[in-house]
Amino acid sequence: MQIQFWSIGKKNEPYVDEGVALFTKRISHYYKVDWKIIPTSKNAAVLTSEDLKVDEGKIINNLLHKEDYLILLDERGKNLHSEDLANLIQQRTNDSTKQIIFLIGGAYGVSNDVLTRANFKWSLSNLVFPHQLVRLILAEQVYRACTINKNEKYHHQ
Repeated sequence: MQIQFWSIGKKNEPYVDEGVALFTKRISHYYKVDWKIIPTSKNAAVLTSEDLKVDEGKIINNLLHKEDYLILLDERGKNLHSEDLANLIQQRTNDSTKQIIFLIGGAYGVSNDVLTRANFKWSLSNLVFPHQLVRLILAEQVYRACTINKNEKYHHQ
């Protein structure tokens, strides 16, 4: 199985990049893993928030394959404990899912098409975080889930 992290926005700042790279490398011991940073639309400044979400949604939908399992990070999604995330990833592995995609949408969220397409909607927190920090938190939590599934010592219960 492969894990893909997709995020709309700018490249990581150096202080975020170092942490993301560290956890991505650690995840690679368990799964093939890759990041795709999808740039914001060039005319974002002149688009309404709804039009921007539609534009970004078209890009996302064009990149997705029918068999991809899409986990959308969304403030209205389900809150999970680390063990729940580990179970979700393990279930996808057991079901021979080829690719899980964790998607961090744009500044205004995602289009209705992407919301509908998502196989699972996950809320990291009730707090609001900058997108770049969400990337770091996401990478760390997926790594934590991997260690839980392998019964390794990183996660203390």
